[in-house]
Amino acid sequence: MSQKNARQFCGRTRREFVWETGCGFGGVALAGMMAGDRAHANTPAAAPAASPLAVKPPHFAPKAKSVIFLFMYGGPSHIETFDYKPKLYPLDGKTIPIKTFGRGGRKNEGRVVGPRWQFKQYGQSGKWISDLFPNLGTCVDDMAFIHSMYAESPIHGSAMFMMNSGRILSGFPSLGSWVTYGLGTVNQNLPGYVVMLDHTGGPISGPKNWSSGFMPAAYQGVVLKATDNPILNLQPPAGADSRVQRMLLDRLREKNEAHLAPRNDNSELSARIASYELAFKMQQSAPEAVDFTKETKETKDLYGIGEAKTDHFGRKCLLARRLVERGVRFIQIYSGGSHNDDNWDAHGDMMVNHTKHAGATDKPIAALLKDLKRRGLLDSTLVVWGGEFGRQPTAEYGQGTGRDHNSAGFTMWMAGGGIKGGTSVGATDELGNEAVENRFHVKNVHATILQQLGLDPNDLSYFYGGLDQKLVGVEGAEPIEQILA
Repeated sequence: MSQKNARQFCGRTRREFVWETGCGFGGVALAGMMAGDRAHANTPAAAPAASPLAVKPPHFAPKAKSVIFLFMYGGPSHIETFDYKPKLYPLDGKTIPIKTFGRGGRKNEGRVVGPRWQFKQYGQSGKWISDLFPNLGTCVDDMAFIHSMYAESPIHGSAMFMMNSGRILSGFPSLGSWVTYGLGTVNQNLPGYVVMLDHTGGPISGPKNWSSGFMPAAYQGVVLKATDNPILNLQPPAGADSRVQRMLLDRLREKNEAHLAPRNDNSELSARIASYELAFKMQQSAPEAVDFTKETKETKDLYGIGEAKTDHFGRKCLLARRLVERGVRFIQIYSGGSHNDDNWDAHGDMMVNHTKHAGATDKPIAALLKDLKRRGLLDSTLVVWGGEFGRQPTAEYGQGTGRDHNSAGFTMWMAGGGIKGGTSVGATDELGNEAVENRFHVKNVHATILQQLGLDPNDLSYFYGGLDQKLVGVEGAEPIEQILA
């Protein structure tokens, strides 16, 4: 049977045909030979590309071209930020019957901790926003709030994997990997998927959160810093000549062509060459991207750059805008790192913890939204805000205001990229303990992001382990239509 006929046999690809022949034993070898090839012709860019990050057509016309995911690591309290619960205030200090599930296990009662901040209404939408976010309050008419989020795990590690990859276990491609796999990236001189960590360190499980999983390494996130040396170990050794590096790349290509002929250029060696090529190009492009000298003082002041409280996060937000301008597809910025009160994980003193982290992020995030909007970029840039879960309305310990983890109900928001601003969808119960109205799983957020980028979340797949793997799982997930413009 010819290759063409094998591809068309019963609507199967060559890989599927061989995989299913002989109980899949042929697929073991074939998977290694054709790693990185696509399983279906209806996924983006069915034909092999010269680079795994080459631009690929979406499934349909997109509303967004890029994504900026603002990840509040540790689990911000929704009832202290964007989910106004007036009935909690008078219950402060009272022990009530309430079923909760967090890192401390399951409980049937707890001592209520009333919200530590007051809320005010903002914008034409009249959205209630905590006093923690006075700057973001001025942006509410561009934001859509999802108040009925839920997930499976109330434990940081597995909850982080769920938010980043749609699974509670490690080893699966992250959201940014799926996006760059599906669409590639416009700027071939910069990574398609960038991750910026908190200055205190990375989140639990570290690089597994931006891993490409079973996909080629070209799709994994590249950690970038908003400093003069943006990427560690990027610069060539002292005395290295760029002509020598170019010559080595040419030799690798020659070896690749000889190795592959007459097969298509889709091997592991090709991926390595693409990675070396990208590193070579980034030596020139990355420093320019993080050069803020051409930014006006007004812009840097807008982001809080130069202010002790906001400088670190402000630099990351400004860099995110610059990367979007340069065609980077997916950018994830972490607020919070390391452990304890270095992130949003407020087990001890809610006032101390959230004052610190909201204070560091409120002004820069509002600046990012306003700056994108005034430059005409917000319409094509999808901004996402959220943590791995929320927090319980009751105290974790006998004393203090700290709250345990809560994956049964929490809040996220989106803005730009075809999102209907000034809207809210879903609700938790009157105490903020559990999502009860229009409940949305983390996978619905993932489906929404892919949809806005022009990718069908239930069609984008990667063949691995005998299955058409998907970010939204084999059962699929639908976008959150209520927040789409």
